Amino acid sequence: MIRIIIAEDQALVSGALAALLGLEGDLQVIGLAKNGQEALTLCEKELPDIVITDIEMPIMTGLELAAAIAEKKLPSKVVVLTTFARSGYLRRAMASGVRGYMLKDAPADTLAAAIRTVHAGGRAIAPELAMESWGGEQDPLSERERQVLRLAGTGSTSTEIAKLMHLSEGTVRNYLSEAISKLHAKNRVEAYRMARDQGWL
Repeated sequence: MIRIIIAEDQALVSGALAALLGLEGDLQVIGLAKNGQEALTLCEKELPDIVITDIEMPIMTGLELAAAIAEKKLPSKVVVLTTFARSGYLRRAMASGVRGYMLKDAPADTLAAAIRTVHAGGRAIAPELAMESWGGEQDPLSERERQVLRLAGTGSTSTEIAKLMHLSEGTVRNYLSEAISKLHAKNRVEAYRMARDQGWL
């Protein structure tokens, strides 16, 4: 039996997913989490075989969850299930230790097959993304630039970002300036939108 935890902030989606996977004889959903932090706590307690996670979630994203599972050397393998069909997200997911990347509009039997493949030690990537990932633009941003840009995108000022990240205002302005320059954007708002649309944030 393959034991699964689902991390998804939309209750309807996680409930439907658990019901569909429960119809498979060899799959068992043992827990549901509303965010990455809840999922990580469940993983540490239950040690599931597979974690199915969305990318965008409150408190801790799916990619942060995957990185935390890898860092803590937990045995759970991560499969991302998302609406984001972008090569930038796929590349970041793989860098975070994700073993599967599937789209939410995939049929239930395709997802079940992906879970079995990952559980057996393989990788499972949505075919439309596997091709796209070779041709998409490379992410030029550093992790710090990404963090600063993400906060700027929520409307935070340089002063607020500096306090949140324990950096000086000058350093924050430098990171923002670098990100704007690398993306050939007019300002921080445009840089945020461009990076978000590419799946780099």
